[in-house]
Amino acid sequence: MKNMYYFYLCMAVILMVSMETQVARAVTCSPSEVTICLPAVAMAMLPTTACCRKVREQRPCLCGYLKDPNQKQFLSSVGDRRVARACGVPYPTC
Repeated sequence: MKNMYYFYLCMAVILMVSMETQVARAVTCSPSEVTICLPAVAMAMLPTTACCRKVREQRPCLCGYLKDPNQKQFLSSVGDRRVARACGVPYPTC
């Protein structure tokens, strides 16, 4: 019985990792996608559900945005860190 539990647990983990990898590949990096979060960033408001969904969706792209001088000025503020934290997304260390 215990072996079956570990088997199903391992299969669940493998499935989740596989699904996350597929989602990461399907993301089109577009900084305009996270503009929905501007009110939360600029006015220290809680991010909306839609904002958090976009932040999680664009997570694979965040380092690219931070390395781009045109985008970095908009994405390296205290407000961005706060929104990422509120959405449960670790702020990238690139």
